[in-house]
Amino acid sequence: MIATGKDNLEEMFPIVDENGNIISAATRGECHNGSRLLHPVVHLHLFNSKGEIYLQKRPAWKDIQPGKWDTAVGGHVDLGENVEQALLREVKEELGITDFIPEQVSQYVYDSVRERELVFVHKTIYDQEIIPSAETDGGRFWTMEEVKENMGKSIFTPNFESEIKKLNWI
Repeated sequence: MIATGKDNLEEMFPIVDENGNIISAATRGECHNGSRLLHPVVHLHLFNSKGEIYLQKRPAWKDIQPGKWDTAVGGHVDLGENVEQALLREVKEELGITDFIPEQVSQYVYDSVRERELVFVHKTIYDQEIIPSAETDGGRFWTMEEVKENMGKSIFTPNFESEIKKLNWI
């Protein structure tokens, strides 16, 4: 999705079972209105060779967790895409990166009051220039100590905090 200052509530997402099998489709608006329709998303945790983690700041116009620090890349799998295609598209759209090697590290269901997501988690090491797009409000590398010190202070998205604990990185 190209940044327009707001999310496209008519964008179509696949609805999946917990194994990732497509069972139907729904709009972003339907998926984020409390219906809790399970839809797939991709996350990329981007580290530099010093072991610092890059986090993006979510823009104020986002419909979920505006203004919070989050995973370097997070985005929905669009209807007609597979996980790998969505990951490559989202990384290019959000950070301008096309030359990286992702490693899938986890897959789980994230549940919140507003939505349910089947999350495909990846990581990579990247030391080149990062050019965040207008889909983000910028970003920066954090030491793992900085992340640890700021957990539970409403600085990060609940999803990021939950995921980083699940991965035993904190």
